[in-house]
Amino acid sequence: MKRSASRACILSVWAISMSIAQQGIAAEYAAGVRQMVVPSVERNTDLEVTIWYPASAGGETVLLGENVFFNGTPAMQDAPFLDGEFPLVLLSHGAGLAGRSEAMSWIATPLAQNGFIVAAPTHPGNTGPGRSAAETMKLWLRPADISDTLDAIEDSPTFQRHVASDRIGVLGLSMGGNTALSLAGAKLDPELLAGYCDTDELNPSLCDWVRMSGVDLHAMDKTTAGRDNSDPRVRFAMAIDPAPTDLFSPESLPEISIPVYVVNLGAASEIPATIQASGVAAAIHDSTYHVIEDASHHSMFGECKPGAAEIAVEEGIEDPICDDGNGTSRSAIHAQLIELTASAFHSALSPED
Repeated sequence: MKRSASRACILSVWAISMSIAQQGIAAEYAAGVRQMVVPSVERNTDLEVTIWYPASAGGETVLLGENVFFNGTPAMQDAPFLDGEFPLVLLSHGAGLAGRSEAMSWIATPLAQNGFIVAAPTHPGNTGPGRSAAETMKLWLRPADISDTLDAIEDSPTFQRHVASDRIGVLGLSMGGNTALSLAGAKLDPELLAGYCDTDELNPSLCDWVRMSGVDLHAMDKTTAGRDNSDPRVRFAMAIDPAPTDLFSPESLPEISIPVYVVNLGAASEIPATIQASGVAAAIHDSTYHVIEDASHHSMFGECKPGAAEIAVEEGIEDPICDDGNGTSRSAIHAQLIELTASAFHSALSPED
């Protein structure tokens, strides 16, 4: 029995290493994964949190992010932690088809392979049967989900001894990019949020859903929408195609005091205005701005399965979820994003001299 278990463990590590190697990323460690439940007083519910981490051999191989459209990424469920302390990346996902923590497994698993602990709460109401336009548009609650997750990790005997408490950053994709910038200190403007869906000029797909759901952004209780959601424990923020970028108070951006790295996907002339983040980056004193022209906003989804685009059309999904830019494969774009992200976080969260 022990020999069979050992062989299964070896195969698990091999499968994960092969998955990462196929993306052109060096697999320095095995990636373990665990789930925890974090209470949210403000949400009046619990947050489901997925945590990836550098692991020792063990655990059962599971696929995260697997569904009818996208391939999953393997990790080792409940594998033992590798000894030592590691920097922590708090990860915020987008909405819709990418509206769960597991949907970000394509980037979270390689980050764990590269020596990071990655913790991602699922923001309530952002996807699945319980998807809610009202909850999705409460953008100011998302940063609190991340801070609540960090509180729980710091209070957990299992995780606290492995987290380098002075090496914490946040990574956000799409709507999660808005969250990452908020944690850095960008403040939402409640009036801009109220008028966001007055026309279809800014975000026709999202706003059509908001209106069809009977949500009036003007009438929504936005009493705390403009609050300061910055978390002093976060040393670095990275936002990939943050959405929306045009709801922040311009006065708050120059007040951000931590380094920020902003990435846009697609040719500059084709990036939608609500995602175009060059102006936001320019307003932040310590910022880096980068464009990946061969990508698209949909490049942040997992790799599409054969026939996924056709299934999406049949199910009434109008967004081209399997389209990237200029014929570049999604796996190649993912490899570029993973390398860029890992390098940025290694540099920003390096130990203090």
